[in-house]
Amino acid sequence: MLKGLDPLLGPELLATLRAMGHGDELAIVDTNFPAASLGRPVIRLDGVPAPRVLDAVLSVMPLDDFVPESAWRMEVVGDPEAEMPIFSEFRHAIVARESASFRLGSLERFAFYERARQAFAVVVTGEQRLYGNILLKKGVVRPD
Repeated sequence: MLKGLDPLLGPELLATLRAMGHGDELAIVDTNFPAASLGRPVIRLDGVPAPRVLDAVLSVMPLDDFVPESAWRMEVVGDPEAEMPIFSEFRHAIVARESASFRLGSLERFAFYERARQAFAVVVTGEQRLYGNILLKKGVVRPD
């Protein structure tokens, strides 16, 4: 245990976040997501809701502010404008840890899968709600 770190950030996840560089992407996904088939490193946080994992990750990882979007959710199949309740929870975590200037973008389901296939790693959560998936682009840590 370390001071000041969210206890969800275990050794494997912390090492992954530390190894990522500016512009690398991380997928945080629900229990239905086909993570193992992507061929990316998979970190499991079974039993933990996706918004909770997102908050823990954003407590130590900055989002990229050099690009128009640095966080994306999966669009609802057949209704890309639909707002699932979990999307507002994702937005809340982003605003709380970063700022309101960060927008939650959206990607069509198969575009999301393809982008996740290129991610640095995939964190599988215990999220059971549909569309509990988010991609994050890592930013830079600026000196104080």
